[in-house]
Amino acid sequence: MRKKMKSENRNTAEISAASIFLDRELSQLSFNRRVLAQAEDKTIPLLERLRYLCIVSSNLDEFFEVRVASLLAQSSLSGPLSENPTLMASLNRISVECHQLVEQQYAVLNTEILPQLQAKGIRLLHHHQRSEDQRAWVKSYFEREVRPILTPIGLDPAHPFPQVVNKSLNFIVSLAGKDAFGRSTGIAIVKAPRVLPRVIRLPEELSKNGIDFCLLSSIIHAHIGDLFSGREVLAYSQFRVTRDSDLWVDEDEVKNLRQALKGELQSRQFGASVRLEVAKSCPPQLAQFLLNQFGLDPSRLYPVDGPVNMVRLSELIDHIKIPALRFPPFLSDLPHKISHTDIFSVLKKQDVLLHHPFQSFQTVVDFIRSAAHDPDVIAIKQTIYRTGMNSDLMESLIMAVRLGKEVTVIVELMARFDEEANINWADKLEHAGAQVVYGVVGLKTHAKLALVLRREEGAVHYYAHLGTGNYHPTTTKLYTDFGLLTTHQALATEVNEVFIHLTSLTKAKKLTHLWLAPFVLQNQIIKAIQNEARIARLGRPGRIIAKINALVDETVIRALYAASQDGVKIDLIVRGACSLKPGVPGLSENIKVRSIIGRFLEHSRIYYFRNDLQHDVYLASADWMTRNLFRRIEVAFPVLDKALKKRVISEGLNPYLKDNSNAWELQSDGQYLRRKPRGKQASFSAQRHLMLLLGSDTSNDRP
Repeated sequence: MRKKMKSENRNTAEISAASIFLDRELSQLSFNRRVLAQAEDKTIPLLERLRYLCIVSSNLDEFFEVRVASLLAQSSLSGPLSENPTLMASLNRISVECHQLVEQQYAVLNTEILPQLQAKGIRLLHHHQRSEDQRAWVKSYFEREVRPILTPIGLDPAHPFPQVVNKSLNFIVSLAGKDAFGRSTGIAIVKAPRVLPRVIRLPEELSKNGIDFCLLSSIIHAHIGDLFSGREVLAYSQFRVTRDSDLWVDEDEVKNLRQALKGELQSRQFGASVRLEVAKSCPPQLAQFLLNQFGLDPSRLYPVDGPVNMVRLSELIDHIKIPALRFPPFLSDLPHKISHTDIFSVLKKQDVLLHHPFQSFQTVVDFIRSAAHDPDVIAIKQTIYRTGMNSDLMESLIMAVRLGKEVTVIVELMARFDEEANINWADKLEHAGAQVVYGVVGLKTHAKLALVLRREEGAVHYYAHLGTGNYHPTTTKLYTDFGLLTTHQALATEVNEVFIHLTSLTKAKKLTHLWLAPFVLQNQIIKAIQNEARIARLGRPGRIIAKINALVDETVIRALYAASQDGVKIDLIVRGACSLKPGVPGLSENIKVRSIIGRFLEHSRIYYFRNDLQHDVYLASADWMTRNLFRRIEVAFPVLDKALKKRVISEGLNPYLKDNSNAWELQSDGQYLRRKPRGKQASFSAQRHLMLLLGSDTSNDRP
């Protein structure tokens, strides 16, 4: 009878596919609501709350530039939106959710963050709030720094509506009277140059009992009439347009991807319009004029009660150096075993597991730097997805070339929003003499791999680094990730095979340890899930825990549903979008999903399968998304050392399942409920626990 019920449940799941998955876009927006909740959390330092607001804005920018742009592009390919009710309904739901989210975001800024900053003597002043002396200074600043580089454009047939750069600050102005040539040019556009700071600190001597700031937009507002001598300004508003920012090149046609991308980067600034932000006070006729210019319907209009680009308020955070308004400083430690020792000597004896940012990424930088200067090292190979404009690690690779090493770097030029930095590093590496390739046409190289080949006692010995995060000096201090330094020769040999596969484009050899996408990764994940289901059907405990950034691949979700129905206990720690519905009777009652939002961005990918007490642990660069499993080069790698395997479980999984401070639990209807300590239960934060366990921090802040 039990087996028959399971079979019926699976058939039902197949028939009602539309009802067993949560909407990906709405799930992603729900993640931003959880980030916004951090800005509302009064136990978090005030400037950090403001930072969370800025993060929400930045996330929404990318959401519109990528996800909404993609949906709108689909609609343009499939005919009028009115003829695609499913897509239109999805866009409408997104619009409603985004408008609510933005309204709540500005409410938090205006009713909580700014008033509380003001109570602490930190004021963001509008024109009417500034003293006479401050107004005089602002006027002088405008005349000296701002006006000379502004170019107001009065619209007429000879001055058409200008090209508006993606996410730039602009002003629309309605004018009365006639221009210098006797014509009634009623509309003008003013672009705010990007070279100007958006947050300006007023002189200390003009500020009483505190620190005063004003926004560039406020300065231009106050003096916008000075730009139109002899004309009356009837109305004006700041505005910002968000555009489709996906780069596209015909990879079958281009002969040099790097050169083609250099040309495409500029076009990103002028992609199709997807969102228009205006000041809340913007007159309807001006808003409609802008909508018409950008070809947007009213649902794409976002009137905001504050600066149209809240991300720029991060400049305010940078200005203020009051420790009490920030998280206490956290200093990550180097692992004791290698802090004052030759790294190759340590790795000959044992593998080293690194847990960032609780343990310093400097160990990885030192690994590459040591390899560059070691006379016995003959070659270095590395993948680069994101590394930033400034990178000691990349400089070490260049130094390695100059010192005679063979250096091969696979640079992913299509890493979204990091294309320019990666192109620059590719240029520098090639100029130095490194062998630079750009991965595989049509697939992004997202795997995080580095390999050092060292001649020892007449033979070549492999030293490898495999990670879950980017080789990026900034994000390694802000994102949680694992990295493994290993001399396990079978594992490191397979890393070398991956490099040979990517550079030569030959068929990859069969790999015993590594799960490589797009070839076997999804299949291996499914097999591991099905193995737990088989074990459960035999009456033994089946157990799966996965920590990932996103779960939207339907094939993997169906396998998890099936395993749940066979009695496998499944815990999923999914930071962002999750299309799986947990806790549905007959479908997923054995599955729980939680999201952790804290001081650091959760970025580790960990796959755990109990496998009859073998406790298989894989670390990976890949989330359980179709794009990662089939449209990227990704690697999942096993942690083979038993002690390190226990560390991954005890640091990367168990604390996050115990967390009742920063955890949100997903309900079957797509809503998230925040976990709170029950009764006399103590508050527990996984990140705080790891800071105390692994780092130098001894404060009592709550991340």
